[in-house]
Amino acid sequence: MKVGVLGDTHGLLRPEVLLALAGVERILHLGDVGDPVILKSLAKLAPVTAIRGNVDRDGPCGRLPETEVMLLEGHYIYMLHDVQTLHLDPAAAKFAAVLYGHSHKPNIAHRKGVLYFNLGSCGPRRFDLPVTVGLLTVEKDLNPSAEIVHINLL
Repeated sequence: MKVGVLGDTHGLLRPEVLLALAGVERILHLGDVGDPVILKSLAKLAPVTAIRGNVDRDGPCGRLPETEVMLLEGHYIYMLHDVQTLHLDPAAAKFAAVLYGHSHKPNIAHRKGVLYFNLGSCGPRRFDLPVTVGLLTVEKDLNPSAEIVHINLL
């Protein structure tokens, strides 16, 4: 299963992001949506699961859950916005992956058999950080793998 992972849109959904997510079977938005229209636009590509970030205070985005657990292809995937607020041991909880955003800095790491994946940010550019989305490949009997996709702005 190919899963599109994005976050920190902050109200901006670039057309290049939609192109990068073409063909995914599911989309996970890791918070700081900024505008509920973004989730509706993404849902035209694939089913969307979203959580709220620190800027999602009001309206429909403010009602999104703080965290989410997905079961994909037999693997538990934990979603939260800011990894610094992680208050559990993902390995002990049997999570295969922890997906997060907030820092806008893309990162892939493995700790105690758990994939930690920050897709970066695909909204307004922050400092000199790249504009990125993530692709997560989830298959039965194989550990999930992550890829950071750099968005070439038109």
